[in-house]
Amino acid sequence: MSLTTYGGLKTSIAAWLKRSDLTAIIPDLITLAEARIARDLRLRRQIVSADLTMTASVQGVDLPSDWLEFENVTLNGDPPRQLTYVNIEHLDSKYPSTWTGMPAVYTLEGNQILFGPTPDRAYTAGVFYYGKFAALSADSDTNWLLTNHPAIYLYAALSEAEPYLFNDNRALMWEAKYQKDMNDLQTADDAAMFSGTALRVRTIN
Repeated sequence: MSLTTYGGLKTSIAAWLKRSDLTAIIPDLITLAEARIARDLRLRRQIVSADLTMTASVQGVDLPSDWLEFENVTLNGDPPRQLTYVNIEHLDSKYPSTWTGMPAVYTLEGNQILFGPTPDRAYTAGVFYYGKFAALSADSDTNWLLTNHPAIYLYAALSEAEPYLFNDNRALMWEAKYQKDMNDLQTADDAAMFSGTALRVRTIN
């Protein structure tokens, strides 16, 4: 089975581990790998646009379910108004929740984006954000990352098996391969996105 599908990935992980007793937990290893990849990777391919609708006198709006990080938040209008990120302490002190008006800033709390001042009427914010790659669940499932860079999925999942491998020296190799492939992909994507400007390089810790 091809490594470009969820079923093929599970088969490959089982073959690489050479441990028949881990077959039942391989889906968990992939879930853990996806969570790690979501923390580590920010690619152009992940940037998503959406409109968030604000309600009068309600300070917060739920974040999109696949949200990872905002790239830009703009209050739609004529002209549009770019909103500035502030920390929660600044928002609370300068824009108490009872103070209403046209939003100028935003912050994050839990699974919500909070605006300051609290909207005095309905507004729409146009946002660009980094979204998670679609999670895999059915054997035929795939996504862009698995199709184009299956080694990142494979080595991330193999590295998550370390608690079951008890210092198997292969785990060090798999972790090193994950780190290299992830950094190579991120660096190449940054170079393409920011060609002609200062290069932004994300390193994986």
